[in-house]
Amino acid sequence: MKKILFYLVFFLFAGTSIAQTKEDSLAITRAALDYIESQHVPDAAQMERALHPRMVKRTVWKDKGTGKDHVGETSTEYMILLAESYNKKGDKFPSSPRKDVKLLDVSTRTASVKLIADEWIDYMHLVKVNDIWKVINVLWQYKDGKRHE
Repeated sequence: MKKILFYLVFFLFAGTSIAQTKEDSLAITRAALDYIESQHVPDAAQMERALHPRMVKRTVWKDKGTGKDHVGETSTEYMILLAESYNKKGDKFPSSPRKDVKLLDVSTRTASVKLIADEWIDYMHLVKVNDIWKVINVLWQYKDGKRHE
């Protein structure tokens, strides 16, 4: 009986360790870095490589007129345009920008990541489609929450 229990527990835990490979971890990290680095040095192709075509980026803003919170959304198309133009003058980021990527959870086809940049934090969901990891959801905020007002 103990032997059966041992093998049952072993195979249950063995199955969960297969979910994350070193290659997946590197590819997930690369997608998150492509997302932020494409803004550091304007590169629309790099941003497009990072994002799923149906990606949505969201944050909460406070409406100045009413004082009420609302959720704002940004699309893949807009993020690609942003990557092309946001930092053209090279003055939006420090010379060595912060870009810490923390893998919060990784499964065979989905992952959750926290990206800590200079002035904001992005929580990302990634999806593995046709063996390629892409950012599909982003929820972000400024580190200084007052900037959302």
